[in-house]
Amino acid sequence: MRNLFNLMIPVIGVLVILQSCNYAKSNQQVVISSDCGMTWKKINAGDAVPKGVANPCYMKVVIPNYPMQGDSRFITNLKDRVRAFVHIDYDYSITDPLAFIRQAKFLGKANAHADSEGALDPSAFEGAENMVIDKRIRDVSKAIFINEDIVELDQAEIENKLLDVSNKVLDTLGVSLNFITLTFDLDEQTRQAIDVSTAMKIYESKNLSDLGKSVIVQKAGAARVVVENKQPEIKMIPEE
Repeated sequence: MRNLFNLMIPVIGVLVILQSCNYAKSNQQVVISSDCGMTWKKINAGDAVPKGVANPCYMKVVIPNYPMQGDSRFITNLKDRVRAFVHIDYDYSITDPLAFIRQAKFLGKANAHADSEGALDPSAFEGAENMVIDKRIRDVSKAIFINEDIVELDQAEIENKLLDVSNKVLDTLGVSLNFITLTFDLDEQTRQAIDVSTAMKIYESKNLSDLGKSVIVQKAGAARVVVENKQPEIKMIPEE
């Protein structure tokens, strides 16, 4: 009986260890800290994640290992002081969780229980996007847009340039942008100016500059006709 008990002790020990550990999944990036976020360690996929038993400074952050979406909205100046409201949608991946968590240490507070297994919900990264990604995208965008003519800019070319320069800045922060979609929202006067500029270039290419100016002036002075479809009012005649 004693020999049997001695043989069972290692087995019981292994079962206790297995029950007290969870493992890093391939679709997760697990980082832990035992000193309240001063230093971090990455747990490779398939390795056991230690528990922070009796350590009040133990922190664990489980970061999704798949692309996430974000967006940035701001006002910027283009060439010749043209102002535009910019909306940028982007898709990003966290490529280096250790570099990223140093920029967004507050994510360590997002796990209510350090021993929970699930990855953080993507919505938890909204603050990190603002602090880490959005700020860099805005800085890069404003530096690029200030030299771009709104009439002649190639949107696809600008998106590629913005993606390339932004990734060079974000690489050291553990983030990589997969793609960027750019939208300019212009006021009515700016859109009209773009239409006039485009029209004049077409007239000039056909040696019709004077005609083009005349047409544009006449169009600018033309009254706007608003057609309203109103139902005729029916009057009720009281009975005598």
